[in-house]
Amino acid sequence: MPEATAAAPPPATIKVEEAGDRVVVTLRRPHARNAINAAMVRELHEVCAGLEEHPRLLLLTGDGGTFAAGADIGELRERGGEQALRGINSRLFDRIARLPMPTVAAVDGWALGGGAELAYACDIRLASPTATFGNPEPGLGILAAAGACWRLRDLLGASVAKQVLLAGRRLDAEDAHRLGLVAEIVPAEHLIERAHALLDRMARSGPLALRLTKLVTDAPGGHPVTDDLAQAILFESADKRARMDAFLAGERR
Repeated sequence: MPEATAAAPPPATIKVEEAGDRVVVTLRRPHARNAINAAMVRELHEVCAGLEEHPRLLLLTGDGGTFAAGADIGELRERGGEQALRGINSRLFDRIARLPMPTVAAVDGWALGGGAELAYACDIRLASPTATFGNPEPGLGILAAAGACWRLRDLLGASVAKQVLLAGRRLDAEDAHRLGLVAEIVPAEHLIERAHALLDRMARSGPLALRLTKLVTDAPGGHPVTDDLAQAILFESADKRARMDAFLAGERR
């Protein structure tokens, strides 16, 4: 009888590169346009744990011309109220927002739903000309419960936030730059280089000064408990299941 062999581990959903004063994380689920699934959440928590223990700058980006096209709808379809109350994505994004050193998101292409919320959780965002931000969650019978409902308001004001969250407005790179959501628009081929230049500039400051400045700036921030409570109700709704079933059926055709 042949000897049983262990199953190969699933491929990593992120690429992590450590370079002295910074860590570069690239989202890598090209077949799903870098949609954020449970495995990616776990791997990003591992990155956060390392940065909490040894504080460094963080650069987040996506592979293949997409930052992240959302959360994994197949997984969301199966989540109920209990999972919503656990705040699977919201707790990760809150952890990223609270990392001791500054974080930069280099956004190329789509940053939608949970992908947009991941970008909102970073301290500074740079964008390529094709970057697009949006939160279409209500169209799937849920809300943007991983930070958009309050981070976007803080970043852009209530009026624009409601246009994005309630009316489905998408912000292209020019809109996002004009409104202050992104610091700069950079050609895609130079986006990572420019992000590193920004990190280089921050790295020239005193590390403790950076940490305390970020801490004080973020001190008035709220926390996502209300989002999770509302999401728990929506995750149990028939409307959510029907809309996600329709989405998944269309994706399979």
